[in-house]
Amino acid sequence: MGVLMSRRQTVEKVQKVSLAVSAFKDGLKDQPSTRRRAEAEGSRRGTLEQTVQEGEDEAPAGPSQPEESSTSKAAWERLRDGRGVEPEEFDRANRFTPPAFIRPTRELHDDEPPDISLEQREQVLNDEMCEICEVWTAESLFPCRICSRVYHDGCLRRMGYLQNDSAVEVTETAHTETGWSCNYCDNLNLLLTEEEMYSLMETLQQCKIIPDTCLTLDDFLHYKHLVHKQQFERPMGEAQEERAALQFSALDPDKKGHIEWPDFLSHESIQLLQKLRPQNSLLRLLTAKERERARMAFLALDQDSDGFIGESECHKAQHTWFRKHQKETPSCNVSISHVGPMSESSPASSGSSKSQEKSLLATEQEEARPIDWPTFLRENVAYILAARPNSAAVHLKPPA
Repeated sequence: MGVLMSRRQTVEKVQKVSLAVSAFKDGLKDQPSTRRRAEAEGSRRGTLEQTVQEGEDEAPAGPSQPEESSTSKAAWERLRDGRGVEPEEFDRANRFTPPAFIRPTRELHDDEPPDISLEQREQVLNDEMCEICEVWTAESLFPCRICSRVYHDGCLRRMGYLQNDSAVEVTETAHTETGWSCNYCDNLNLLLTEEEMYSLMETLQQCKIIPDTCLTLDDFLHYKHLVHKQQFERPMGEAQEERAALQFSALDPDKKGHIEWPDFLSHESIQLLQKLRPQNSLLRLLTAKERERARMAFLALDQDSDGFIGESECHKAQHTWFRKHQKETPSCNVSISHVGPMSESSPASSGSSKSQEKSLLATEQEEARPIDWPTFLRENVAYILAARPNSAAVHLKPPA
């Protein structure tokens, strides 16, 4: 009890400091003037186009600009503070108070290559006590497949991390080869530093992307065109637009015609990490479980044990990182365990015969370039990180 009381007091202090810092920052930066109509309780989130249209309909005439709606403001605050998609109507009565999230910081030597040996295996051990209540109950604890944390399903419910069908997913997959990612590892946005998060928020605001909304293909392509023009000061080419359409298809495995906000946020977070950080820095984000899985993958591909594999084998490994969902659902045309074929056979890629021909012509050239263990890690690290979320969506589509 003494440990629990001490931890609760520490959390409360951290939360008070975090609130004070957030209030100070809010006073320094301008809030966006977008508005969004508050949806009825229990209704589904609309698409980005519908949300923007509703905001335009609600805007009153006159020279003065209205204050940002409480719904939209709360969404931006959740995004800034790393709380993801927590609904504002969430009833926290009789629930634990989640700790204030503190974003990671870059270390001085992050850009230097880390020492990850192929021969020296790492001992992967899970924590002994529940991350939330700090109580040990042996087989009742559910481990995360990415980090060493373990949880009680009851504690996850009281924290509000398990809702609807997610409780069934945890109990069915946590102790299997498929595995389950905890709330920290499931959200790739939590890998961003505070500076990187503000950079992403600025881009979303400039492109008029509203948090907690779904994006259609037109929304997604329009956003990609704006981002590309901002970065390179020229329009996006046909091949790049085709690549963006394939990424949208990978983010929408159930073919619903839109991508969910958490999947879009994870995709943009991993894209920003690739843009702002060198591969050596990304390698330091890998956990012991992920490094061990990478060793097993490389050793399985290196059949002659000479320490090298072909480039085509490296590309195949990039696809295997997404084989975390073994179950096939009747509503899906293709299982997520076959990322490559699904992407190429999707409606968005029906006319992409040119890219398929290029991949066939490049196969022989790929085989000629040997890849050692350090190169294998650097070229796969982004895909390993992108495979963390529990969602069936592919947040970073590997090349064909």
